[in-house]
Amino acid sequence: MPQEHRPLRGIRVLLAEDPGMVRGALALLLGMEDDIEVVAQVAAGDAIVDAALLHRPDVALLDSELPGMSGLEAAAELRAQAPDCRVLILTTFGRPGQLRRAMAAGAAGFLVKDGPVEELAVAIRRVLTGETVVDPALAAAALSAGPNPLTGRECEVLKASVDGASVADIAAKLGLSESAVRNHLSAAIGKTGTRNRTEALREARHQGWL
Repeated sequence: MPQEHRPLRGIRVLLAEDPGMVRGALALLLGMEDDIEVVAQVAAGDAIVDAALLHRPDVALLDSELPGMSGLEAAAELRAQAPDCRVLILTTFGRPGQLRRAMAAGAAGFLVKDGPVEELAVAIRRVLTGETVVDPALAAAALSAGPNPLTGRECEVLKASVDGASVADIAAKLGLSESAVRNHLSAAIGKTGTRNRTEALREARHQGWL
């Protein structure tokens, strides 16, 4: 009687998700797949690269929003330090700007978290074969949306302005003059069609540009 075929080596997965309950549940569900093994779990973005270098996963599932470092930033770090690891970005709110940033960071896939775990398992297998997997609705939205109008420096200045940081604080943090900071903030406010830097920051995040 022929034996049932099973893979000799499961797909090694690193899971980066902030809420512990969600992370544990997802790891449990993925672990029920015959060919998938969750070899590492982390809660913060700045722990991803070290975990990947230690456990050598085939695929990294990264939440787009993580403490310490975003999943998008971590994807770029993984591309540089663990290029054999394929990256799938998971997000609660699919935004075209985030998708563009994910692809630019070298991610192999971008999925919204409202699908069944079976679809996620299929996506893991697909990216491992070299495919790019993107949520269809989000892909369509990204095609119709315009590119990020903000420059890299304008994005940096906006992110540094969080929690009401003063112009002097931002200038010191980024090594810029205060006049340059004001110019970048003014440009960002104009490009986002908002009235002040708080609204500009909120709109840029909503669009997925930061």
